[in-house]
Amino acid sequence: MEIEGAVCVVTGASSGIGAATARLLYGRGARVVLAARRAERLEALAVDLPGALAVTTDVTVAEDLERLVARVVDAYGKLDVLVNNAGQGLHVAIEEIDPADLRAVFELNVVAALVGMQTVLPVMRSQAAGSIVNVSSATSLRIFPGLGGYSATKAALNMISEVARLELAGSGVTVSVVYPSVTATEFHDRLRAGHVAEGARKIPPHPAELVGEAIAFAITTGEAHVLVGDPPRPIIARQGEGGQSFPTRQTPGS
Repeated sequence: MEIEGAVCVVTGASSGIGAATARLLYGRGARVVLAARRAERLEALAVDLPGALAVTTDVTVAEDLERLVARVVDAYGKLDVLVNNAGQGLHVAIEEIDPADLRAVFELNVVAALVGMQTVLPVMRSQAAGSIVNVSSATSLRIFPGLGGYSATKAALNMISEVARLELAGSGVTVSVVYPSVTATEFHDRLRAGHVAEGARKIPPHPAELVGEAIAFAITTGEAHVLVGDPPRPIIARQGEGGQSFPTRQTPGS
């Protein structure tokens, strides 16, 4: 899909990867819709991106997502791209995970992304075109102590994305997954619980803009799995039963 002129919704747009992605897409001619809970930050970003639409949104509330999509369609008459970026970390050893924390992070990292997809799909199907990019984590491709709960949510997002891609084949709608490593954002300052994994401290962080480049690459190419790097690169998939593909393991991070 061409970015120029596309209507692109970015969740978690108030900071970090979301804000960097919104700026990048805007700079390439997209009509950007900023969605996040922190209204003041959204409005400040919208000032920097004249013409961008800011919609205060809690992605864990289905009614907020429905209102977001309605606002977008009312404003632009279409919705071309959804970047499911909103998420939170949980860096706690298995025997110490509070089930309430795991449920909350699963709700944000997986269920909210699923409902976001379900909410935009009627519009995209009617257009016979669309791009959904789900932001996962390279930790879902490897096994790290202390990241079991968080990585499990991202692994679930990967599978939902892969199945959706198969189910939507031929519809004109693509579903892609982007895998950031450790990123220089406030992500680790806003963990649901726990602290930065020891292994992650040794990995040089990517700038958020590099993740934005990978997201833009996924939009324009429709690749199924994209690993953040300079340049971003598709992940070579292995074939499973029935022809479905699964990403191979790569070096992880956050």
